[in-house]
Amino acid sequence: MRMRMKKIRTVALKVVASVSVVLVVLVSIALVFNVGSSKANVPTAETGNQFVSVDGKNMSYSIRGSGDRTIVLLPGFGTSAPILDFKSLIDELAPDYRVVTIEPFGYGYSDATDKDRTAENIVEEIHEAVQALGIDEYILIGHSITGVYALDYTAKYGDEVTAFVGIDSSVPGQPNMDTKFPIEVFRVAKKLGFSDVLAKLGGSEETDAYLDEAEKAEMSRLVAKNNFSDTYLNEMDHLSSNFAAAIGKTFPADLPILLFAVQNSKVQGWTELHEEQAASVDHGELVLLDGDHYLHHTKSKEIAENLERFLGELN
Repeated sequence: MRMRMKKIRTVALKVVASVSVVLVVLVSIALVFNVGSSKANVPTAETGNQFVSVDGKNMSYSIRGSGDRTIVLLPGFGTSAPILDFKSLIDELAPDYRVVTIEPFGYGYSDATDKDRTAENIVEEIHEAVQALGIDEYILIGHSITGVYALDYTAKYGDEVTAFVGIDSSVPGQPNMDTKFPIEVFRVAKKLGFSDVLAKLGGSEETDAYLDEAEKAEMSRLVAKNNFSDTYLNEMDHLSSNFAAAIGKTFPADLPILLFAVQNSKVQGWTELHEEQAASVDHGELVLLDGDHYLHHTKSKEIAENLERFLGELN
């Protein structure tokens, strides 16, 4: 989350500084790009995902595995294709758990929405999907921004959640989350056909060694569809207020939490913030892993093994 925000801030500065100089060139290129890739925003149906009705719209999800314990898996901010992004982690978890991956509005194959991307609205929509799927007890696992949304989620629906697991998850008080982004500049760039350029400049979730060729193509289509969409930009615009509202919030003391975080992170106080969060509950643990923000791309085996051990210690 924090690495994505750093890259996006860099993109914002580059876009604002150069847009007046190269606008004519960009428009010309955009026209060519749109003609050459008019099908880029049309996803195929070969994904294994299904849809559930939430707030009168379609929310995408997938279910893998048939274990006695259920996991609800949620993405970090701006992850264009959560089901594909979590593939390696789902592969590790599915033999022992029923893994339900939910793609919130504006993510994956889910519909867009014009409802403000406040933590409250996002939490309610995800919970409506969970209810519609008949899931009443589950482990909540989330990457990045889900760490902030999970504070509200578990405060309201803690009787359903048996544990929270964070994958380099966002925490209250992390630095530089008060940034306000030039939303309209990004919106114009998207409309001009530069979502692919923005994705390359800003960085994307694609670490695609674990995907086959068809899945890589599918990921590219979903990046084109969702990156810097109106729903994405609305959530970006609410990041600072959502983080501000999270200050002082903690998980319920009786909720077990297992946090995976990047070892030797360049974010100031990253380890200490997660240590404090783990210590705020009766049974909390922090596991530091060598990797980047998308730990589940390269450390899925370690995540699954530590989860099984952690849950076993609760019995």
